Order: sequence, then structure tokens, then C-alpha cells
Amino acid sequence: MKGTLIPRWFGRGWLSLGYLFLYLPIIVLVVFSFNSSRQDMVWSGFSTQWYGELMNDAEIISGFGLSLRIAFLTACSSVVLGTFAAFVLNRYRRFAGRTLFSAMASAPLVMPEVIIGLSLLLMLVSVQKMFGFPERGLGTIWIGHTLLGMAYATVVVQSRLQEMSKSLEEAAMDLGCRPHQVFFLVTLPNIKQALASAWLLTFTLSLDDVVLSAFLSGPGSSTMPLVIFSRARLGLDPRVNAVAAITILVVTVAVVVSSIIMARSQRARIRQVSGAGKA
Repeated sequence: MKGTLIPRWFGRGWLSLGYLFLYLPIIVLVVFSFNSSRQDMVWSGFSTQWYGELMNDAEIISGFGLSLRIAFLTACSSVVLGTFAAFVLNRYRRFAGRTLFSAMASAPLVMPEVIIGLSLLLMLVSVQKMFGFPERGLGTIWIGHTLLGMAYATVVVQSRLQEMSKSLEEAAMDLGCRPHQVFFLVTLPNIKQALASAWLLTFTLSLDDVVLSAFLSGPGSSTMPLVIFSRARLGLDPRVNAVAAITILVVTVAVVVSSIIMARSQRARIRQVSGAGKA
């Protein structure tokens, strides 16, 4: 009995230390966003002045708005392209160029972002010299983030498609549905949780990306991570702590709400399946 308790408590202790190592800096950052002093790690009293000054910081507000727009566009385009790529790879086992297509779809997962950003920058500069567009800014950052996000979305959706039974699609086709009707009426509703997970994942990846944004941004198009990074190099700014605290709050609320919605839909689906089985 004693021999089994020691490893159990040992494992729990290491797990607790691991979580503490990961989340303690975040907790400290949130706490010191309410510090009245400009010096970090020197607590001089509770204050919300940095949140008030944040509302008057045009650079951070502009960068945050740009980041939200790019993240929303990236999440939507990544899920659409990733879903199509995952569907092709999962449902069509043999076609010309399948190996190359699969490798290209997953290449951004293992390719360093510095290489992706540099290659995109060189390509966009060449295209701009030839045609006069696109100017570096929202559009170019969106292209780079979509390239990276599509690879993650493909993995998430493809794993769900592999678990999904093909008998539902085959039954729908036997009942007269055409392939595009099967895709939109049967396949998509059954993988909606994977689509939501892929959307949240790519939204988060785009929102905090620094490397690709640094290569593809232009004058007047600095995202929030770039603004924070540039200020951190010049010295710690308490307003950055306030931005981080607000971002953590928004992300936490979004994750909790999405988890509740997905759990409820999963329970409803289980009830429907069990009810159909009893009938």
C-alpha cells in the first residue's frame, strides 16, 4: 500500500510544479497590471490607472483592432481551406499528386516561421514590383497567417473525418442526395465541433503571431504583438500588462463559453442517437 502511495504523490507533485511553472508568470502579470508603480515586481499599491491610460493609447488600440480583424479573417479562411484539404485527403485516397498535396498541406507545421515569412516577403516584393500590388499591410499578413493556420485546421478536421463513419454519407447518397448535398447536409453538421476547434485554434495563432507579422507588415500596420514586442525592447510598460490581462480575460471567457456550447451539443447528439436506437 505504501509502495503505491509514494509514486502517486510524486507524480501529482511534479504535475503541480509543472502547472505552477506554466501559469505562475501569467498570474503575476495579471496581478501587477493593477500595480500603481511603473516598476515591475515592486508592489506599491492597487490601482487601475494603467487600464485608464490604455484607453487613451492610440497605438495599442489600433494594433489590437488590426489583430482582431486579421485573426477573424484568418480563422474563417483557414477553416474553409483546411476543411476542403482535409476532406480531399480523407475521402479521396488515390489521385494524381496526392502525396505532394499532402506534403504541401502539412509543410507549414514543420517549417520555421522565419523561413515562411522570408519566402512570402520575397514573393510579395516581386509581385509588387511587377503589378504594383499588394502593399504590405492587412492583406499580406492575412495571407501569411492563412498559410500557417490552414495547416493546423487541416490536421484538426482530418482527425475528425477519420473518426466519422462513412455509412451516414453512403446512406444519404442511397436516398438520392448528390455529393455536394451530402457534404453540406451530412458531413459538415457531423464535424461542426472540429470546425469550431479549428476556428478557435487558428484565431489564437493569428492573434499572437509575431514572426510572420514582422515580415509581412508595412508602415502603419503594426499588430498588437508587434507593438508589445517593440515596447518590451525599450523597457517594461505597465500598459502592456493591462493589455495582456484583458487578452487573457477575453480568451478565457471565449474558451469557457465554447467548451460549454460544445459539451451541450455533444450531449444533445448522444441523446438523439440513443433515442433513435431505442425507436
